[in-house]
Amino acid sequence: MHSGKMIIFSAPSGSGKTTLVRHILKTFPQHIEFSISATSRPKRGVEVNGKDYHYLSVDEFKVKVAANEFLEWEEVYAGTHYGTLRSAVESIWARGKAVIFDIDVEGGLNLKNQFKDQALAVFVMPPSIKILEERLHSRSTDSTESIARRIAKAEKELKTAELFDVFILNENLEEACAKAEELVAEFLELENI
Repeated sequence: MHSGKMIIFSAPSGSGKTTLVRHILKTFPQHIEFSISATSRPKRGVEVNGKDYHYLSVDEFKVKVAANEFLEWEEVYAGTHYGTLRSAVESIWARGKAVIFDIDVEGGLNLKNQFKDQALAVFVMPPSIKILEERLHSRSTDSTESIARRIAKAEKELKTAELFDVFILNENLEEACAKAEELVAEFLELENI
């Protein structure tokens, strides 16, 4: 039973945290479940409500904030909110699983500060800002201004890496996945992986 435990993967946008989280979910499906964040931003491409995010209008989001339904939330860009619904986390714990987050740096630190030893906070480090920029351009989901904004945010976020329990350098994906597996297995006290 891993109820009450959380694993937080945070990183600047484009560092590869989502790929690592997907790998962990595939590796430990019986122990870990993904926390789906809520957002007030519109869906992108083929995203699905309740699978990628819980999509809310800005007003719906604000109502939930006022009702204290979020463990953490923030307005990342003007009018664009992201948050972790308390009910989503509690239902995963009720199933006896640990909850895993793919969350931005501020949200990750907010959760770590609240849950302390119940949380393993992992910072995913990109090899360099230049590589980060190349990855964001190759995704082609963001405009040039949006990429510039994300890079500026990443430079600030990299300075907070030491506030996390541990960091993974995502230069070689295979090595980063192996390191992530090892950290999670140790945190959840899983014998054989």
